[in-house]
Amino acid sequence: MTPTPSSLAEVLRQAEPDARIGWTEEDLSRMRASATTMAKHLAEGADVYGVTRGFGPLVAFPAAESAGEQGEGLISHLGSAQGEPLPPEVSRLVVALRLTSMRRGYSAVSVDFWQELVGLWNRGFTPVIPREGTVSASGDLQPLASAALAFAGQGEAWVSDGPGRWSRVPADEALARLGAAPVRWSAREALSFVNGSGVSLAVTLHNHQQVEDVVRASAMMTARMADLLGANPQAYAHGVAEARGQAGQTAVAAWIRSDLPAGAERAPSRPLQEPYSLRCAPQVLGAVLDQLSAASRILLREAVGTTDNPVSHGDEVLHGGNFHAMPVGLCSDQIGLALQQVAYLADRQLSLLCASETNGGLPPMLTPRPGAGSGLAGVQVSATSFVSRIRQLVTPASLTALPCNNGNQDHVPMALNGANSVAQAIELAWLVVGSLGVGLAQLAALSGRSEEAGPWARIAELSPPLDRDRPLAAEVRAVRDALAEEAARRADRWPLPEL
Repeated sequence: MTPTPSSLAEVLRQAEPDARIGWTEEDLSRMRASATTMAKHLAEGADVYGVTRGFGPLVAFPAAESAGEQGEGLISHLGSAQGEPLPPEVSRLVVALRLTSMRRGYSAVSVDFWQELVGLWNRGFTPVIPREGTVSASGDLQPLASAALAFAGQGEAWVSDGPGRWSRVPADEALARLGAAPVRWSAREALSFVNGSGVSLAVTLHNHQQVEDVVRASAMMTARMADLLGANPQAYAHGVAEARGQAGQTAVAAWIRSDLPAGAERAPSRPLQEPYSLRCAPQVLGAVLDQLSAASRILLREAVGTTDNPVSHGDEVLHGGNFHAMPVGLCSDQIGLALQQVAYLADRQLSLLCASETNGGLPPMLTPRPGAGSGLAGVQVSATSFVSRIRQLVTPASLTALPCNNGNQDHVPMALNGANSVAQAIELAWLVVGSLGVGLAQLAALSGRSEEAGPWARIAELSPPLDRDRPLAAEVRAVRDALAEEAARRADRWPLPEL
């Protein structure tokens, strides 16, 4: 049997350009047994949703006599997704999740057809998947139907133009480049493919990884700020974390300590206790890590499970609701709420840097020319705007559910809507991170810290001292990118703690 991923990192690696979906004879045996159970069930005259009966509220009516007509009708009527496409790497993960779900042997799909899809995916075929238009209740129907239509030669596909470079072409052209014919979807295979949480799950997995890195960047900046200001390092002591016993807090405190100079002490000019945005960073960021750790276990189970309907189990064909994406939706909502706390913390730390009362008596807005210059005033206002917009975006999507489908889908999770919004919020959170990073570069310059090495030396180059006002938008983005790269590099030595 093909090994099951044991971490989210392993799941995400399934979508890398050189990744391949494989199988063992045991996998194929399970799949064949599942398909045999379905065939036996049908031969006995039993009804099967989507195969002998219609879809959704139309289950009361018989299906088309042709399995091909039924399957093509399913992906055609669901071809209503809209909006900007998911990034290619997310689209590849979407398809990988659906194909590995089918491989488990509960989906009763044709082995030959499954191998045809896997062959195309392994050769790089990547559908263009619009991100809007599903309630994620019967799975992410519309976006997954767009992927299915691409395999059938309709819509668009991504074509790799080299590492990290992609272009969009008509799907039939992408298939022709591979020397492949469009696939023909039959009823069971089409339903199994679209009836799952693969799109909301793929986006949420990428969001989860990004928020982990945002937390790492925030811990780096907290340590840098504490060092530059001479803040009391006791706030990050192991004893404080040990006394409480929270795994996330313990991890973040250790991360911050590892970035502080050996023997760091409180500067005589600093208060015994700093404002909460500096002193309580381990508690805030640690709480976020704990939420990410909890979500990672739920998302991993979803990624290695089977989320379509009906399922073949033993000698039974069981009708249920495994396609309902509530586990993903609630995780996504919580990730968004946690992200907001990180962005809010960074915004408050930037505020400390901009006020003479808390930045060590340096000029307000960290300008060397108060009055003639305004320094970081514009950057700080923009950061505040970003946090406000993040709060709008991370309002839990699960609170916005509406019944649809003639009352058949009367409880829906809106998981992909939420995941899409969180993805937008993450982009803004990184801009808040970049804004604080620029602030720290200016704090270092005004403090005479020009001897720095490592990532902070690079950031000093990207945001040189302000001798007079200049537009800082590009510097915020450049510093953001540098911090994001450094945070990703630290993932192995600053891992997500286990609860």
